[in-house]
Amino acid sequence: MRGYNISICTITIFELAAKGAKFISEGKLGDNQVREGIQAILSDENINQVAFQDPIILTRAMNLRSTVNDFIDCLILGAAATTAEALVSEDEELQEMMLQDEIRAKLKPINPDFNIYSSRTVPLSSRGERKILP
Repeated sequence: MRGYNISICTITIFELAAKGAKFISEGKLGDNQVREGIQAILSDENINQVAFQDPIILTRAMNLRSTVNDFIDCLILGAAATTAEALVSEDEELQEMMLQDEIRAKLKPINPDFNIYSSRTVPLSSRGERKILP
């Protein structure tokens, strides 16, 4: 989308592969669909990849671990808080986490207004268009 950068944490790509494998085993998707979907993300030059191994991201994730049970969620939050103004996720648990002052304090996002939105709740731009935030 024009005017916005879209990023994905590399750990999210792993999660997509794991979820895709589950859907393949349940007969909901074919293996080609999963591979092609992941390849589409990886080859799209408009989607920046954020390495979860970045020391700043790891530090933020480790700070969250005492409060958040799922370390992959810690990595996703750490990556978003380090590199983005907001996170778009359908994960309701992640959305609820940002309401907790303790988590926000440990996360230390680069944007003081950092928030997590579902795809349906991403704020509209001044022209009434949906903003796609990194």
